[in-house]
Amino acid sequence: MFRRLIALIRKELQIVVGDRKTLRMLIAPVILQTILFPFAATMEVRNATLAVLDQDAGPASTEIVQRLARTSAFSRVLPVRSEAELRERVDAEDALIAIAFPQDFSRRVAAGQSAPVQLILDGRRSNSAQIAGGYATQVIAGYAAERGGGGASAVTVRHLHNPNLHSAWHVLPSLVAIITTIGCLFVAGLSVAREREEGTFDQLLVSPLTPAYIMVGKAVPGVLVAFLQGLFIAAAARFGFGVPFTGSLPALLLGILLYGIALSGIGLYISSVCMNQQQAFFGVFAFMSPAVLLSGYVSPIENMPWVLRAIAQANPLTHVILIAKGTFLKGWGLLDALPHLWPLAAVAVCTLSAALVLFRRHIA
Repeated sequence: MFRRLIALIRKELQIVVGDRKTLRMLIAPVILQTILFPFAATMEVRNATLAVLDQDAGPASTEIVQRLARTSAFSRVLPVRSEAELRERVDAEDALIAIAFPQDFSRRVAAGQSAPVQLILDGRRSNSAQIAGGYATQVIAGYAAERGGGGASAVTVRHLHNPNLHSAWHVLPSLVAIITTIGCLFVAGLSVAREREEGTFDQLLVSPLTPAYIMVGKAVPGVLVAFLQGLFIAAAARFGFGVPFTGSLPALLLGILLYGIALSGIGLYISSVCMNQQQAFFGVFAFMSPAVLLSGYVSPIENMPWVLRAIAQANPLTHVILIAKGTFLKGWGLLDALPHLWPLAAVAVCTLSAALVLFRRHIA
């Protein structure tokens, strides 16, 4: 029986490796997304336009504007003459944020009094505007501290695990999970549907292999694809982009392996429900979008309603992203990753069991 299982696994791998189109679909997107994502999905703000309404035109406001212009966040400073023009520039998206100095700003600063500054952010681009607003606030606070402002202006900020706020350090560990999801789901999700579409499903059922062995033979190629893709992206992050790896390699590898098994179960469940590869293709994408949204990659899980938080905990992508970030940036070992490893194992058991039950029903 074991030899027949190996033969089935070899046949599935030959389908994946032997078809050049399928092989290109598994390799090319991984390389392309690994190269593009750290630059395209950046959370840094660079080369933005800052609109300035300087009603003071004194030394203090001029110094702050010059400091803002020297930062990488603002490559262009756009002077405006009135509040109406300032609003018009923001409305037309000519400026990401705007800053307004009152007429007595420099006099108040020289007298050591409170000197308010108004920052106007474009709420249509809320994330970028808030980040740019944070940069501007730091510059203003730095100037106030130099003038002896003290208090909150003198607070020192440290960023743990990513001291220089490199966006690649946030993006690439998450890509170990996200890109792996696509390849594994396609290999596992199209396998049974392909057998039905090509008319070989009945031949597979009359083979000496039991349904459980058939499911294992269909799952192993997807797990191997997930494991190899995860290793490639992790190696590219460490050696290609310089993301530090401070944790346990066995913890990361075990997380990728369990995640691949869980994904294979989900893919086989989708494939067992669908009658052809086109249906399976749409089923894979129907799973992908909610999985990414509920993983915490786009927005914090803590901000979601309790129902979505509960669903997110059953989402395998949630746990493998935390394992990847933990092993890369937080120095996690096996014990640290254990609270997220066992949910992956539980999801793997549940998804494979559900796929097997559905597969047996089709046989009956």
